Amino acid sequence: MSLDIQGREIGRAAYAADPRQSLGRLYPEAASRTRTPFARDRDRVIHTSAFRRLKGKTQVFVAHEGDYFRTRLTHSLEVAQIARSIAQALGLDVDLAEAVALAHDLGHPPFGHAGEEALDAGMAPFGGFDHNVQTFRVLTELERRYPDFDGLNLTWETLEGIVKHNGPVGDRLGMPAWRPIADFSSRYDLRLTTFASAEAQVAALADDIAYNNHDVDDGLEAGLFRLEELVEVPLIGPILRRLQAERPDLDARMLRLEAVRRMIGAMVGDVIDQARARIAASGVDSAEAVRLLGAPLIAFSADMGEDLSRLRLFLHQRMYRHFRVNRMRSQARRILADMFGLFFSEPEVLPTEWFDRTRGLDDGERARLVCDYIAGMTDRFAVEEHRRLFTLDLGI
Repeated sequence: MSLDIQGREIGRAAYAADPRQSLGRLYPEAASRTRTPFARDRDRVIHTSAFRRLKGKTQVFVAHEGDYFRTRLTHSLEVAQIARSIAQALGLDVDLAEAVALAHDLGHPPFGHAGEEALDAGMAPFGGFDHNVQTFRVLTELERRYPDFDGLNLTWETLEGIVKHNGPVGDRLGMPAWRPIADFSSRYDLRLTTFASAEAQVAALADDIAYNNHDVDDGLEAGLFRLEELVEVPLIGPILRRLQAERPDLDARMLRLEAVRRMIGAMVGDVIDQARARIAASGVDSAEAVRLLGAPLIAFSADMGEDLSRLRLFLHQRMYRHFRVNRMRSQARRILADMFGLFFSEPEVLPTEWFDRTRGLDDGERARLVCDYIAGMTDRFAVEEHRRLFTLDLGI
């Protein structure tokens, strides 16, 4: 049972995904006695090796920069919490929203976007690298935990949500990097030209809310910019000014934390209000109607979208392109490029179990296996592996 903020029961909305009507799994399984299919999907994601490794993968900063900064794991947990809150307020299936939220970053390599750029460059002759596709491959083939199938054998709705949480992807199917998804969908049609469920759309917006807010928080903590510089930035600026007027006693740390908390609340409230308006205007009365709507059901308002664009511009100028971040990105790209080139040309230096899997592969298949090995690394492991490979240790 879900409750609203007054403690009143919220029933399942007509446009929500219903686990009792799930399209099932590629490999049929007996139903769980204690969990819905979507809750089971969420739990399977949590128990993966890929999910555990997220604790050592970062987005902007490298893991050794400090213990305070968010990792992919803490980010995924924040996204899941926000997604669950929004889904509950809208009468959606909270387990499906949470499953998509927790799984959405599983395919990210070490060192965030710099790592993805390095792997995409290395894989350019062989189809490239896309973290969304890698996430899908983690869920459908790379995680090997069950005797009867590779991957997690998630429900159709969860896989659909992972692939399409940002909208239809039919236009990407001709891209070489997206071939694994196209091939999978030919066996288990994910209807790649339609929108995903409202729950998946909620997870996508929760991702936007989480990373914009924690980048503000982490950027301030790292000293890349100051609170005073945010006063004129839309969304956070008005919040800061109100806070300073209401609570002049707050120190800089508490002011930062309270401002970020209120900004999350403002963004969540905007999504809920905008979703309710779109639901009323569209008249959607089923999960299928959401998919066929032709436009997102869950979205920010136009004003919020404009404010977020200006906030992202500030972060891009003052944080993502700060010289300290640029240096980390440069080092990260070199580390992964070095390892990719070495492992591809000399696969015998791979760990034994990985080298054994290269036997009989053509160049493209070997490159993809090398890419999978590197993409699964944490930041710290990548740094240490690079040191072991490229630093001569004579033991003296």
